[in-house]
Amino acid sequence: MIAATGLRWLLSALFALPALYGLWSGLAPGKPATHRVDHLLHAAMGLAMIAMVWPWGMDLPAGPQVVLFVAGALWFAGAALFRADASHRAKASLAALPHVVMMGAMAWMVAAMDPSGMTATGGGGAMADMPGMDMSASVGAATMHLTGTGQRLAAVLLAVVLAVVALRWLAHAFDVARSGRADGSEAAVRHVGGALDPACHAAMGLGMAVMFALMA
Repeated sequence: MIAATGLRWLLSALFALPALYGLWSGLAPGKPATHRVDHLLHAAMGLAMIAMVWPWGMDLPAGPQVVLFVAGALWFAGAALFRADASHRAKASLAALPHVVMMGAMAWMVAAMDPSGMTATGGGGAMADMPGMDMSASVGAATMHLTGTGQRLAAVLLAVVLAVVALRWLAHAFDVARSGRADGSEAAVRHVGGALDPACHAAMGLGMAVMFALMA
């Protein structure tokens, strides 16, 4: 949960991009089932991240979300093996690794922010004493910080990994967009459209990196 209102809206807008793109791609007619599952999982991740930014997101049950994102990580890991032939499975698995990491990181974040057992103190009902979390009532960037050394190190590591992954996706998006002809042709439109996928992944990775950095 983020305390600064401006940062809340900024991160919500950032997560809304992959969420909307995932819904649009996952529900588009004529797409194979695997394509739909891929994009709907990313849409669910974007929506869950939006919820985490706001106080009302703390009321959502953590268990189903953890199950969903663990299943998502297993889906991307397993689907990569079945989509490619034997000679390209290693490459396909490597390409799927960022998606596996993001889904696993989501499951870890939801579990770490589980509000079960949290108590309220003060006349205003301010939340406090979440196990493993330090919840501040200040107007800083975040109201929750991990207290365990191991958890904080894990959050920092995930923030760095996701930031690197996001930058690589962003660079790929620019490369795809630049490879098209800038003359308004159909090919150029296809190249720009093809850049949306890595651009949305980059937005998700960057937003998650910021969240993990704030938690640490």
